[in-house]
Amino acid sequence: MQQYDFDVVVIGGGAAGMAAATEVEKNGFTVAIIEREEVLGGILLQCIHSGFGLHQFKEELTGPEYAERFADLTNNGKIKVFLESTVVEIIRDDDIVDIDNYSNEISCYSSKEGVFTIRSKAIVMAMGCRERNRGNISTPGSRPAGIYTAGLAQRLVNIEGYIPGKEVVIIGSGDIGLIMARRMTLAGAKVHAVIEILPYASGLTRNIVQCLNDYDIPLYLSHIVSNIYGKDRLEKIDVTPLVEGRADHEQTFSIKCDTLLLSVGLIPENEIAKSIGVEINPLTNGPIVNSQMMTSENGVFACGNMLHVHDLVDYATEESLRVGQYVSDYLKVQGHASLQGHRSSATMVIGVAMQHRPDMKEYRVKTGSNVRYIVPNSFSPKKNNKFYMRSMVVKEVAILEVKLNDILIKKIRKKHVQPSEMITLTLTKKLFDDFNITDDSSLTISLQGVK
Repeated sequence: MQQYDFDVVVIGGGAAGMAAATEVEKNGFTVAIIEREEVLGGILLQCIHSGFGLHQFKEELTGPEYAERFADLTNNGKIKVFLESTVVEIIRDDDIVDIDNYSNEISCYSSKEGVFTIRSKAIVMAMGCRERNRGNISTPGSRPAGIYTAGLAQRLVNIEGYIPGKEVVIIGSGDIGLIMARRMTLAGAKVHAVIEILPYASGLTRNIVQCLNDYDIPLYLSHIVSNIYGKDRLEKIDVTPLVEGRADHEQTFSIKCDTLLLSVGLIPENEIAKSIGVEINPLTNGPIVNSQMMTSENGVFACGNMLHVHDLVDYATEESLRVGQYVSDYLKVQGHASLQGHRSSATMVIGVAMQHRPDMKEYRVKTGSNVRYIVPNSFSPKKNNKFYMRSMVVKEVAILEVKLNDILIKKIRKKHVQPSEMITLTLTKKLFDDFNITDDSSLTISLQGVK
């Protein structure tokens, strides 16, 4: 059985994994990507619509074009890419501190490589996310053919060349569902409606406008699909409005359709993380991470949609580039690297994790009012900290407040907030210089609605 040694192994070859790997390689460390598909790119390959890259590349690209930018960087011969390869087990030994040893052994199988193992000194988890399905939302009724997740339907249309159906209804107003409403219309199908249980849309405003409004596709807010009919193939559905959170069955109406697409949320792929003991955040279903994006397992980092579901791939890329730098910093501090193929100097610190250094001590970050989650889950006052968060409310104007213990240290006016759009916040090291940080100090970030 073949065995390989690398400083870093990145699990997942989508935008996040490729970005992290290129940054690690740029810092002089050996790195490998493990990707289960035939090519790099992840979900981007089936997203043939434009709208990607405006932040990262300052131009509008399709998903495959965006993926190609990073795939070209990873195919420079310095990053080893294992395609059609699946991780089946990770064995860790946190007690290893000798720079000639490795703390991770990753077992994989591949149609190309057969069964092989990789030893590494750090791991970056970038496995992306999966779709919630009908079982997750417990929609009653029969179980006919014609019910798909929106992402599967997108793959069928854009990659496989199949049209799932002609008379379509979409459950959920997430971005994939909205984009598929437009895509199915362009493919010749009739999209009768998008049904959303919440009183506001779950997707980006631009997708509501470009994918629904521009094609006169009705959006039913505060409605549910209350029943599904059909023996062999889907025939119709019942739609029921919600009044004060309860189904008003007297106002139920039916829509005839042969296809139902589900866009009801995404869940980070966390099985590998759980298998090695990584602590999971119940609010995101991704790992809990410190300001270095390191998980509860020393030397194991997370980024992209595996950490928390992003609204824009540009944000996932930006986050992952920083993770690549954090991993590189970690290896330099640990003395666990072979820079440009040469062993590290023995004078480097060995066996001391970054989060245990006095100058890198971490402090808790808490969600305040109207904030659903914050990533990362701790901060360091000795460096700049960037946070990603989601609002729980829709407000035209809101105030983002940051408190250190009970002291207000920063206020930012936000013109518009809604749950579907990520809020980012950077707190500089200088901000903390004038405050006394004690062992029980913590940050609380909240949103106060103005109107």
